[in-house]
Amino acid sequence: MKKILIASTNPGKIIEIETGLINLGKQNIKILTLNDVIVEDKVPEESGDTFKENALIKAKFYANLTNLPVISDDGGLVIPYLNNEPGVKSKRWLGKNATDLELINHALDNLRGCTGTQRKAYLETCLCFYNPKIKLIIYEMEKISGHIAEKPSQNPISGYPYRAIFIVDRFNKYYDDLTHKEHGKVNHRLMALKRLTKKIKDLI
Repeated sequence: MKKILIASTNPGKIIEIETGLINLGKQNIKILTLNDVIVEDKVPEESGDTFKENALIKAKFYANLTNLPVISDDGGLVIPYLNNEPGVKSKRWLGKNATDLELINHALDNLRGCTGTQRKAYLETCLCFYNPKIKLIIYEMEKISGHIAEKPSQNPISGYPYRAIFIVDRFNKYYDDLTHKEHGKVNHRLMALKRLTKKIKDLI
């Protein structure tokens, strides 16, 4: 049985990616997480200037440790008015130990007094598949258009601070308040995964 490793420590991302990879399980491929393999007690330095660069850094890091094909993910919130911040620094905008609430408040404070197009934003993700044995790299990117709310939602999801202040343009609702059906229609990670898994299946 062939194996593919999901290179993420975020429980929410792992569940989403595993969901997107279900069809690959029918191709005699076993999906592994970092809990299934022995890796060194360290993480890659995400030094890239783009989501694409960071996704590849993570994929190569774990592929080199395990010699397994890897799917990695990098993404975050982009606010054009703030020079595209937080962007690749979405998780570490205020340092690695910042809480969800601190990140939410920092974003809102930076947009205080801003209106209209100044509050435009989007959530972007880049998925990377890397096979170290044949040096194969495949990317897929997707984003959700929206804008930043004046205040946080009442239903924040732990580990996803920016979703609590992100209004999805398609439904004019907080990301956190989307129904399961609505979320399925705009889930950028699953959209990118659908295209990525098709390419992987074609290779198989």
